[in-house]
Amino acid sequence: MKVISDLNQPTLVDRSLAAVWHPCTQMKHHESFPLIAITKGKGAWLYDENGNALLDCISSWWTNLFGHSNDRINQAIIEQLQKIEHVMLAGFTHQPVVELSEKLSALTHHHLGHVFYASDGASAVEIALKMSHHFWQLKGKPQKKKFVCLENGYHGETLGALAVTDVAIFREAYGSLLQDVYTVRSPDARQAQAGESAEDVAKQAAKELEQLFEKKHEHIAAIIVEPLVQCAGHMAMYSPEYLRLVRDLCDRYEIHLIADEIAVGCGRSGRFFACEHAGIWPDFLTLSKGISGGYLPLSLCLTTEMIYRTFYSDQTQQGFLHSHSYTGNPLACAAALACLEIFETEQVLEKNQLRSQDLANAFAWAKADERLEHWRQQGMILAFDIQKSYLKNASAFPREMFAKSLEEGILIRPIGNTIYVMPPYILSTEETLQMGKSVQRALEKVLA
Repeated sequence: MKVISDLNQPTLVDRSLAAVWHPCTQMKHHESFPLIAITKGKGAWLYDENGNALLDCISSWWTNLFGHSNDRINQAIIEQLQKIEHVMLAGFTHQPVVELSEKLSALTHHHLGHVFYASDGASAVEIALKMSHHFWQLKGKPQKKKFVCLENGYHGETLGALAVTDVAIFREAYGSLLQDVYTVRSPDARQAQAGESAEDVAKQAAKELEQLFEKKHEHIAAIIVEPLVQCAGHMAMYSPEYLRLVRDLCDRYEIHLIADEIAVGCGRSGRFFACEHAGIWPDFLTLSKGISGGYLPLSLCLTTEMIYRTFYSDQTQQGFLHSHSYTGNPLACAAALACLEIFETEQVLEKNQLRSQDLANAFAWAKADERLEHWRQQGMILAFDIQKSYLKNASAFPREMFAKSLEEGILIRPIGNTIYVMPPYILSTEETLQMGKSVQRALEKVLA
């Protein structure tokens, strides 16, 4: 723990280290890697207490789609604040949550017509898991209660979500608390052997999944996947063919498909929903992060009419037994509605096609660097890996790269030996090129 200065006015960083326990952080590391105190943000830029500017290359943990202090989102929240800031959603409703639910359903072409709200991504995953489990009980199949997840998948850190998360550090710490699940091969295209395509890898992974379904389908409630990109799993990207094959298998064996689009939804993949690339719809689809533009905690789970009707009854115990105090918060819903309006009126998805090409151009240098491998991109996500033979201390690399990037005026947060960027959808061509050059300079410092 950093010792607070004897000065009468300790810094904001001193006070934070004394009082705040930061997420996904070994606090002792801040003895050598100081916290950065952010005082304001505008557009794609963050500003620290000394006035230094940082280009937010990861959308503040993948949430901030349209820049910090966005005028349209600000105004929507202010206007809603004059009406009602919060009301419980049990027994009550309000205009923002109704409008948001209708718009989301329309975006799925009404394949998913009912929305259940929460506050964070893990909670939305918990909703999908519980809803699937409860559904099979109501259908007289209580034995269908096991879940299937992918290798290197990540779905959150509450206990249900963590059970279907395959990240070693979490399993080592909390495995004894978690239910048993089936973990199957990831369709990660980086597994392709010479002469194989991403689609070949997808078919092989789906074949292994089919073998599990053949043997265990009577006990399986659902499979959960991150469509196209396993973000926390080192940005593993895969062919849409896998989603098509999994959808077919789920239909054949009466197993729910849960699409966790918390990170890849809201236009990040190139379509509003990543599942659209495969032309399929899941039984449950979760959103969070970008849905409120990075402004307020909001998450949700969309599901089908058939699943909704299964819970529709005179019996209270047949209802879906789940709640959050801030479910469907009006301010968060107003922010989300403002984001959807920006998508509609500013042709965001169409413009992102050009922005994704800018992104590719800005990181063309990484394709030619022999120290790097597996250059890959899906829409507004771009990643590549550092060959481990070039890393003196692989475990320290993410922190060192983070620190050197700050020196270059950019915020990135590597995952292991994977460097990635997921910028807001507002970068100019010049800012995107600046980002690519800054990442290159920071990497040279680390590898030197």
